[in-house]
Amino acid sequence: MRVIFSALVLAFCLAQFCLAQVDPRWKPNDKDRPLPPVIVPGTASTQDTAGRPPSDASVLFDGKDLSRWATEDGQPAKWKVSDGYMEVVPHSGGIHTRQSFGDSQLHVEFAEPVPPVGEDQERGNSGVFLMGLYEIQVLDSYQSKTYADGQASAVYAQFPPQVNASLAPGQWQAYDIIFHGPHFDKDGKVLRPARVTVLHNGVLVQDNVELSGPTGHHVRPPYKPTPDKLPLGLQDHGNPVRFRNIWIRELGEGQ
Repeated sequence: MRVIFSALVLAFCLAQFCLAQVDPRWKPNDKDRPLPPVIVPGTASTQDTAGRPPSDASVLFDGKDLSRWATEDGQPAKWKVSDGYMEVVPHSGGIHTRQSFGDSQLHVEFAEPVPPVGEDQERGNSGVFLMGLYEIQVLDSYQSKTYADGQASAVYAQFPPQVNASLAPGQWQAYDIIFHGPHFDKDGKVLRPARVTVLHNGVLVQDNVELSGPTGHHVRPPYKPTPDKLPLGLQDHGNPVRFRNIWIRELGEGQ
C-alpha cells in the first residue's frame, strides 16, 4: 500500500475549496505578497516500511516509544511498543496525546489483528478521536458487515464512508484527515461547526462533512463549549489493533 501524496493534496484542496476566501489585502499576482514557507515533503509508506512525515509535521509516534501519549488519568501509556508499531493492550484503557490540537492535518496508519476474531463491532475495533470528542472509526471492515455509520472510516454514528476501502487484516492502512474544530462565542453559541475530510488508503471517503456535535453510541450529543484545542485520542475497545507512523500538522487560519 502506497500513499500517493499528490492525489491526497488535490483531494484535500477540492474538499476545502468552499471554505477558502480570497485575501483582499493583496492584488492578483502581487509580487509583494509573502511567499509560503518551504518544507520537505514526506515519503510514502509501504507495507514493510513506514514513510517519512513532512518536515513541518509533529511526530506523535515514531515507532520507538509512547512518550507523547498518556492514559486518561495522565499516567504513562500502557500499550505495547514493538518492531516500529504500538499495539492496544486490551482493557488497559484509551490513550491521548499530551499536547492539544485543533485545526490540523493528521496521518495515522493502523493494522487489524491476524487472524481476525469476532464479528460486527467486535472485529478489530478502535477509533481516532479528534479533540477527544469526534471519532473516526477504526474497524476490520474487510469482508465483514456492520452498520453503515460504524464501519471503518465512518464519522461514528453520523456519516458512513462513501466507499469501503478496507484492506485485509494484517495489512497497513492509512487515514489522512483534515479537521477543522468548532468555534464558539462567549455565550457558548456555535459559530462554526466541526468539519472533517478523510481519505482511507488514498480514497476520499468523507468529503468536508459538517458534524452535528461530538460522536456517541446510539446518541447524537449537542455541541458544548470547548477550547479550540484538545488532546487527540486512540481508543481501547478490547482488540489488539496496531498503529504506526502517526504525525500531525497544525493548520493556521485560512488553511
